[in-house]
Amino acid sequence: MSFKIRAARKEDCKDISRMILELAVYEKMSDQVKISHEELERDGFCQNPFFECLVAEVPEEHKSKEGFTVVGYALYFYTYSSWKGPTVYLEDLYVMPEFRGRGIGKGLLSSVAEVGKQKQCVRLQLSVLDWNTPSRDFYAAKGAQDLTVSEGWHFIRFDGQSLDNLANEAPKD
Repeated sequence: MSFKIRAARKEDCKDISRMILELAVYEKMSDQVKISHEELERDGFCQNPFFECLVAEVPEEHKSKEGFTVVGYALYFYTYSSWKGPTVYLEDLYVMPEFRGRGIGKGLLSSVAEVGKQKQCVRLQLSVLDWNTPSRDFYAAKGAQDLTVSEGWHFIRFDGQSLDNLANEAPKD
């Protein structure tokens, strides 16, 4: 089956939002999705976007059972390692179940790596749930290292009240 990978456009945000929810359902965290397609439009297609996104699109004759031609996405942004330099961080990589096993996920992942290399990024980072063996195996097969095992890194998060509390403790002039 043919497909193409292209940069997401503002009008793709409804499809991206739909697939974000599909991914959250798969990850058993659908109750945590609070973002709307309008917020994606605002945050990804503004003067200084918070993220970039690629989408996988199939021809009309191969559309999904529900009629979708945008069948996968990769949402990413840039960070900076004080030890290594520019880094591309892959927040989401998702392909609709009926389109898996056709090279679309690999195409999206490779395209994010290509974009990162074009921007002089020295690494591509992501996180994956510990129980998500298919994804962990997929990334390992492409050469990814599991830093949890090799370096012992833990991802730490402040949000909600803990973020508010921390921000309120910032020194004032």
